[in-house]
Amino acid sequence: MSDVYAARRARLRERCAAAGDAAALVSRPANVRYLAGAAPRGAVLLLGPDGDTLLCPRAPAADAFDGRPAAGLRLTVLPGAGDPAVAAGVLAAATAGSLAVEEHHLTVARHREIRTAAPRLRLDDLGRAVEQQRIVKDEEEIGCLRIAAEIADQALNELLESILVGRTERHLALELERRLVDHGAVGPAFPTTVATGPNSGRHGHLPSDRRVEEGDFLSVGLGADYRGYRCLIGRTFVIGTSPAQWQIELYELVFAAQRAGRETLVPSAGYRDVDRAARAPLEAAGHGERLAPRTGHGVGLEIDEDPQLAPTAMGKLDACVPVTVGPGVHLPGRGGVRIDDTLVVRPEADGGPELLTITTKELLAL
Repeated sequence: MSDVYAARRARLRERCAAAGDAAALVSRPANVRYLAGAAPRGAVLLLGPDGDTLLCPRAPAADAFDGRPAAGLRLTVLPGAGDPAVAAGVLAAATAGSLAVEEHHLTVARHREIRTAAPRLRLDDLGRAVEQQRIVKDEEEIGCLRIAAEIADQALNELLESILVGRTERHLALELERRLVDHGAVGPAFPTTVATGPNSGRHGHLPSDRRVEEGDFLSVGLGADYRGYRCLIGRTFVIGTSPAQWQIELYELVFAAQRAGRETLVPSAGYRDVDRAARAPLEAAGHGERLAPRTGHGVGLEIDEDPQLAPTAMGKLDACVPVTVGPGVHLPGRGGVRIDDTLVVRPEADGGPELLTITTKELLAL
């Protein structure tokens, strides 16, 4: 893996050189981990003309919670190294003439401190160069996502085998997160969502003390963090009895929309085209005003990465890009349906999109 991290840094260094920058300072934690193999709390990565250095305020922990620094990378432990001004001072001492920084991550105060620490250094904006580099995943990254998805599937399927009626949304969410850890996850990829009855299908619902009742829709959204890589799965079920006709019709509509989005995931498909494919059936059924602003997004070292699958998103998919596809409809006062999957874009010659989250999408009565 050390060669992989070195190659990633070499690509970024080439981009900086083409822009006329002698060095780069990477401060966003996910970007640091992508390039260095580890992102200890407060660490920054300095890509310099004479080598690359991971600057940390303390020695990295041995438990690999934040990964392990790649071999061949210099590690410097300095009090206050979490402040990019320290790295800028080191670079200034090396007489480099210019430095690209992640302006979208630095605060105004920290940017000012870099100026103060190295007043003769020309500062340029690195932009989202590392985030763009992270979009296409290698097979080792995809392997981590695949394991994360397996863990999430296991946790969800175990929950479905337990008694649900009478338990609160909050209790079920906590149990799911415990099961994720039991199966090997570092923790949840994001705060687990459990929504019942009139809360079901609501985007971003925070679990409450509402108890599960017979006849409820139950919507669950969870993901596992495995070695820093994060996935997402969302499913909707009916509690206790056979679903009502309106529940069947709404579920079939959302499932058809989700399937249409998934089938569009091929290399060269436009981001907006995937969103449009999933959105069209729901709009045609009169639910346009109730839809979320996007159908899905990329996943990886962060649960919400580029690309964004949204109506105005620019760009086209590449092979080996993992994304979520998760349309949903919420009917105020009644409830709703959300179905989310994590998939990897693959050419049709390789079988088309690879589905990582495989828990059934059949409308089950639990």
